Amino acid sequence: MGNFSLDPGQQARRAELRDLARRHLAPLAEKGEPGRINRPLVAELGRLGLLDRLFTSGALDLCLMRESLAQVSTEAETALALQGLGAHPVHAYGTEAQRARWLPEVRTGRAVAAFALSEPGAGSDAAALELRAVPQGRGEPRDELRHDARSWFLDGEKTWISNAPEADFYTVFARTGGPGTRAAGVTAFLVPADRPGLSGTPLDMLSPHPIGTLTFAAVPVTADDVLGEPGGGFRVAMNTLNLFRPSVGAFAVGMAQAALDATLAHTARREAFGGPLKDLQTVAHQVADMALRVESARLMVYAAASAYDEGADGVPRRAAMAKLLATETAQHVVDTAVQLHGARALRRGHLLEHLYREVRAPRIYEGASEVQRAVIARELYKEAP
Repeated sequence: MGNFSLDPGQQARRAELRDLARRHLAPLAEKGEPGRINRPLVAELGRLGLLDRLFTSGALDLCLMRESLAQVSTEAETALALQGLGAHPVHAYGTEAQRARWLPEVRTGRAVAAFALSEPGAGSDAAALELRAVPQGRGEPRDELRHDARSWFLDGEKTWISNAPEADFYTVFARTGGPGTRAAGVTAFLVPADRPGLSGTPLDMLSPHPIGTLTFAAVPVTADDVLGEPGGGFRVAMNTLNLFRPSVGAFAVGMAQAALDATLAHTARREAFGGPLKDLQTVAHQVADMALRVESARLMVYAAASAYDEGADGVPRRAAMAKLLATETAQHVVDTAVQLHGARALRRGHLLEHLYREVRAPRIYEGASEVQRAVIARELYKEAP
C-alpha cells in the first residue's frame, strides 16, 4: 500500500459491497423510520457478514466498507459504523466475559451498541467529562479511590449519543477521579440498557439515524463492567477514535463520490444554452475540481488507515488530517453538486437533498473540524525537532 492504490482484490471487494448495498441493504433502509433504529437493516448487515468484519479486519478494510456502502446507502453505512464504534471498546478492552456476552450479539445484528462520550458541557473537550462514578457507600469520589473501588453509582447525563435511547448496551465514559484529574480520572464502563436508573430521550435531529440523551440516576456498575483499567477510560476513547476517524473520512468520501457520479450523469444529459451542461467551461472546471478534491481526500483516508494498520508513527495526526480533509471536501462537493443540479436537487427524495442533510454532521461528530485542527497542530509541535 505504499502508493495507496488498491489491489484487484480490494477493488473487487468495493464493487461487491456496492452490489450488496443495492440489492440487500438499500431496500431495507428505505423502509426505516427516521430517528429510530432500523433493526431489520442491522440484522441484514449481520447476515451478510459485514458486522463480523468490524472485528476481523483492519482500519483500511473498515474504510473500504464505509466508503462503498455510503455510495449506495448512507443509512446502511451508518448502522454498520455505529455498531463498530459502540462495540470496539468491548472488543479491544473487554474481559473474556464481556466479549462472550456481547460481541456474538453485535456480530449477528441481534444487539445494538452505542458509544456514550459526549455530554451537555463536554463535547469537544472529552477530558472535561462530568458524569460521575461515585463509589458505592461513599460520598464524593476521591482521587485516591479511583484505582481500588469495586462498585460505583453513575450520576449525570450524556447527550448527542447515536443509537440512544434504543441501544441494547452503551460504552460509557465517566469520571472516577476528583475534579482536577481531567483525562487521568476517566473510566470506561459497559452498561446494559436495562440497568436500573438508566433512561433516555430521543432528540429530533437533522440526521435520520437515532440520536438521544441518556440520564444516569444512581445507575449501579461494578468492576466487572469496567472496560480496560479504572482511570484508563480516556485512552480507551482516544484509541477508538483514532481507529474510526479515518473511516468517518471514508464515509464522507463515499458521499462525495455519489454526488460526483450524479453530477457527471446530470451535466452530460442536461441541455442548456444550446448544448449539454458539460460543454460549458465553467461547469466542466467545477466538475474537474470536485473530482480532484474527492481523490485527494480518498488518498489521505487510505494513507491514515494504512498507518494505523502498520503501527506507524503519527497516527493521531494522520487520522485527524484524514477526517478533516474528507469531511470538509464532502461538504464542498455535495454543495457544488446541488448548485449544478439546480432546484431539482432540493426536492424531497432527491439523492442530493438526502446527501445535503447527511453531509453536515460528520464535520462535528467524533471531533469537530476545529478539534481536528487543534490535534494536528499539537502533534506537529510534538514531532518538531
